[in-house]
Amino acid sequence: MTSRRWIVAAAAFLVAPVVAGCSVGFDANTATPYAPAEGSALIEQGSYGKQSIHIPQAFILGPDSGGQIPWRGSVPVYLNILNSGSTPDTLTAVSAGAAAQAKLTAPVQLPSNQLVNTGKPAPQIILEGLSKGLRGGESIRLDLQFANGGTVSMDVPVVTRSREYTAYPAVPGAIPAPTPTATPEAAEEEAH
Repeated sequence: MTSRRWIVAAAAFLVAPVVAGCSVGFDANTATPYAPAEGSALIEQGSYGKQSIHIPQAFILGPDSGGQIPWRGSVPVYLNILNSGSTPDTLTAVSAGAAAQAKLTAPVQLPSNQLVNTGKPAPQIILEGLSKGLRGGESIRLDLQFANGGTVSMDVPVVTRSREYTAYPAVPGAIPAPTPTATPEAAEEEAH
């Protein structure tokens, strides 16, 4: 093999991994777990879930995009809970500390190995009397008390009612986004 061919072969061998990496893009598989939605998932000490309680999705539904939930307002909490234990469990209480008063309409029964959605047919967890106004992108620390699983604490994000969340009913009392007003210059141009 001539030296030129040797250099071309070595260069191709060295460039191939770089070029292959460029084709991966944003949809690449990774070894790092991630939640594909804005909602939170229960990850504790590097593992998914705590004891037999797994929460693959948790979010607080906030206002429409650009809006605000007012101080002292109320918001629904949506949780998907899976009890992977061999015996049934029950979500008996929810607490939000000083952020709000958490209201659980009734204990949530968690049969073994069955995914339970606390938002269907209607939200079973409501945060009332918010200590501050909420917009999307914030989070509230919730303590979930289970009969057998103990207490599970997690930061639950407030998501705006946009994109995939528009199918959920609007939060009563939410303040809509301000409507844009014309500047004096734009109004003057429209008049001409």
